[in-house]
Amino acid sequence: MPKTGERLTWTAAGTGERLEYATLEVPLDHTDPDGERISLALSRLRAGDPARRRGVLIGVTGGPGGDGGLGTGMPSRLAGTPLAEVYDLIGFDPRGTGASTPLRIEVTPTTVPFDSRPPDSVFEAMAADMRERELGCLRAGGDTRPHINTRNTARDLESIRVALGEEKLNFLGYAYGSYVGAVYGTMFPEHLDRSVLDSCVHPRWTWRQQFLAQARAVRENVDRWAEWTARRDNHFALGTTAALAVAAVEGVAAALEGRLGAAVRTSFDGIVGGLATDRSAWERLGLLVGALRAATAEGDDERTAALLAEHATGGWGARASEQWRQSVLEAVTLETEWPADLETYYADMRVCRERYPYGHGVLRAAPWVGAFRTFQSPEPPTVLARDGYPTGLVVQADGDPMDHREGGEALAELLGHHLITVEDSGDHEVYVLSGSNPRLEAYVERYLVDGVLPPARVSVPGARQAPPVPEDA
Repeated sequence: MPKTGERLTWTAAGTGERLEYATLEVPLDHTDPDGERISLALSRLRAGDPARRRGVLIGVTGGPGGDGGLGTGMPSRLAGTPLAEVYDLIGFDPRGTGASTPLRIEVTPTTVPFDSRPPDSVFEAMAADMRERELGCLRAGGDTRPHINTRNTARDLESIRVALGEEKLNFLGYAYGSYVGAVYGTMFPEHLDRSVLDSCVHPRWTWRQQFLAQARAVRENVDRWAEWTARRDNHFALGTTAALAVAAVEGVAAALEGRLGAAVRTSFDGIVGGLATDRSAWERLGLLVGALRAATAEGDDERTAALLAEHATGGWGARASEQWRQSVLEAVTLETEWPADLETYYADMRVCRERYPYGHGVLRAAPWVGAFRTFQSPEPPTVLARDGYPTGLVVQADGDPMDHREGGEALAELLGHHLITVEDSGDHEVYVLSGSNPRLEAYVERYLVDGVLPPARVSVPGARQAPPVPEDA
C-alpha cells in the first residue's frame, strides 16, 4: 500500500477549473507488492463548503469495463448535487479501463451475421467466433488478464484511500460498481462509512446467470408494455390482451423476415426490447408496431425501411476499422465459472430464441469467452458479508434491463441494507445518471449528506412515466 498522501500530485484540468487529475501506481498483483505496477487515473472535485466537509465520496460506474471511461468523469456528473458541497468527489478509471493502464484485446472478426433468432445450423460457428475472441484476449492481455478482477479493484480502492490520507471512504456504486462496493466493504469493513449501491449485480449469481437474467428482464418489460397496450386497444388496435399484443409483435417480426430478411427482423427485435424498457416510449412502440404491420401487409418496403431507420440500434461484433479495444469485461467475467460443454449454451439459446428474442436476448445465452477460458482466476470470488461497517442503501429499478431487480433485492437482504425500489421503471444506473427523480434524490442525499436512512423498504415512482394515453372505457 502507498504511504499516506505521498503518491498523489493533483493537476487542475484547466485554468479556473475545479476538477483535478492525478495518477496513482498500484501493484498489478496485490499479493506481490514489489512486482509489476500499473497506473490508475484519478479525478477530484473538492468539497464546495469546506466547513461542512465530511470526507471523500468515491463513485464507481458499471461495466465491467468502466462505462466508456466515465470513471474520472463521475465528479462532474455529481457536481450539481448536494454531495458536492460536503464531499471531495473522487472518480477513477478502474484498472484496465479509460486513462488507467489499459487491458486490450486483439479484435477478431465474426463470421456469423448478427441474428436475434439464429438457427441451430450456426451455433457451432458462433462458438468458434467466441473461441477466437478469447484467443485475441490472450494474445493482447497475456499475464495481465488474471489480475483484472473485482477483488483487485477493491484493493485499488483501498490504495486510493490510503493515498488520500483518509480514515474512511464513502461510496456510490452503479451496476458493476455496486458489486465492487460490496466486495470492498467485505474486505475492508473498518474503512467504509456510508455506501449507496445502485442497480445491483446479484450477490449469488455467476456472471453467466447474470447475463441470462438480462434476457429475462427485457422480456418482462415487453410483457408489461403489452399489458399496458392491451388496455388501450382503441388507440393501438393491437389486441385486447397482452398475449394478442405480443402476437402482433411476432406477426411483424415474421413479416419482416419473410420480406426483407433476418437482419431486418433482428433490428426490429432490438427496437422492441429497447423501447419497451423506456416507459416514456411505450406509445411510440405501440404505434410503430401498428404502422409496420400495415406497411408489411401492403408490401410497402420503402415505408417499412423508413420506420425501422427511425429507431435503429447497433449490431454485433467489432467495427472493421478496430484492431484493438479494451477487454476488461472479458477478464472480470471469468472470475466465476462458465460451462465447458457447448450443448449447455445451445440449449439455453433455443429457449431464448423462442422466449426472449427482444433486445437480442439470445446473445446472453450464447457461448462466451468463459467457455474457452485460457486462465483460471488466482483466487475465488468474495463471499459477501457486512461485518463492521454501517447500514447502507440499495437503489433498484424494478424493470432494470441490465441488472435484474432480483439482484438489488437479494443484495439488500444479504447486507441488511435499506432498499429503495424505483417502481414501474426500466432505468439502469438511476440516481442522477438516469435523469431527475426528486423523490429518489431526496432519500439518497439525505442519507449521504445527513446520515438519515429512509425506511427499510420504500418505493418511489420512476422518472420516465408512460404517456397519458387513456385506457379503454
